[in-house]
Amino acid sequence: MRTLILLRWVAIVGQAGALVTAAFALGVQVLLVESFLVISLSVLVNLVTMQVVVAGHRPGERVILGYLTFDLVQLVALLALTGGLNNPFALLVIVPVTIAATALSDRSAMVLGALTISLVSLLALLDQPLTLHDGAELRLPALLSFGFWLAIVIGVAFLALYTRRVSGEIRLMSDALLAAQMALAREQKLTDLGGVVAAAAHELGTPLATIKLASTELIDEISDRKELAHLVEDAALIRSQADRCRDILQSMGRAGKDDLHLRHAPFETVLREAAEPHAGRGKLVVFSLHPSDPEHRQEPTIRRAPELIHGLRNLVQNAVDFATSTVWVEGYWDGQGISVIIADDGPGYPPQLLGRIGEPYLPSDIDGWRDYKGMGLGLFIAKTLLERSGAQLSFGNGTDPFLRSDERPARSGAIVEASWPLEALVVEAGGALGPNERFGP
Repeated sequence: MRTLILLRWVAIVGQAGALVTAAFALGVQVLLVESFLVISLSVLVNLVTMQVVVAGHRPGERVILGYLTFDLVQLVALLALTGGLNNPFALLVIVPVTIAATALSDRSAMVLGALTISLVSLLALLDQPLTLHDGAELRLPALLSFGFWLAIVIGVAFLALYTRRVSGEIRLMSDALLAAQMALAREQKLTDLGGVVAAAAHELGTPLATIKLASTELIDEISDRKELAHLVEDAALIRSQADRCRDILQSMGRAGKDDLHLRHAPFETVLREAAEPHAGRGKLVVFSLHPSDPEHRQEPTIRRAPELIHGLRNLVQNAVDFATSTVWVEGYWDGQGISVIIADDGPGYPPQLLGRIGEPYLPSDIDGWRDYKGMGLGLFIAKTLLERSGAQLSFGNGTDPFLRSDERPARSGAIVEASWPLEALVVEAGGALGPNERFGP
């Protein structure tokens, strides 16, 4: 609404300035009283709209469509008083429908577009000429008048469709980026929660050990005294519950320490961790490591970044969803970089969409995708997160030449390859986690 108010003030100033210039500087006979009356209506509507915005009301789509319809009708009325399509400013009738195509629904944009074409056609039929003070008429030839009308009609349709398409893609991309950020935030929260659990398990370990020791000594002291025999069972219960708390904290502590303290792990360990949630879904997941350089046969240690694990997990999920029976997760490395290939024995990517893999919200009316609603967004999230970690991704099928090599076996289905330079992913085994942050001045 604030944008509409600003645009309307600009239009009011421009319309008034054009009238004054035409009447007093260019010598054109203009119906000033009637024209400024039309402009004053726009001023009144804008003042009312400002009060609505100040009051904090958020008008719905119908109200906004009404505002844009008024702007269109006001402009057409002003053009009707100042030459119709002979007025070069008639081109501005495309502005309201362009705004509607950007911000409103398809139905509202179509309604305003149809109204615009109808009013422009009415202006063409009226054919009101501009007249100079000496009585000469400024009238376009019939052929140019028709061409101007046709250009406006085509411009309305083209700009409305183009603006609608672009604004729709921007909204989809914004939604997809939000989904990727939410996925990464969730993975990061799990990592942070694991750290809290690890700290809690460590801090509570000492008091639980003390409780267990005290309860054990208490049982030893009162077990031989008949008058305290009824307390032995209570002391044993305290000790057993302390053991239970210890076991729970140990299991939670292992998960937390895995997330907090093991900031890096062997290559295969990270691959298995990423694929673990989808390894038991009825498809065989085969892991294999292949050093590409005889001088670098030792398995590398890599970072366990949340975006890396979540991105690989999404790729494995997609492969398991489409695989017939088997998914291969293969790791390759040499002295230059490290790469992961995830392949399946399914139908592969549709050839007509192969160049768009990794874009969000791909069409699902393709053979093999009709019953799969998650295609597109999951791959977009995986691609976004992995590229954030420094990876370059390639999507293809087993028949694509760029995916075939002597060291890589042929696959029949879809193949995804993610490649990193060594410095982006590989860390020195057993090295420090990094420099400590300095606190204070």
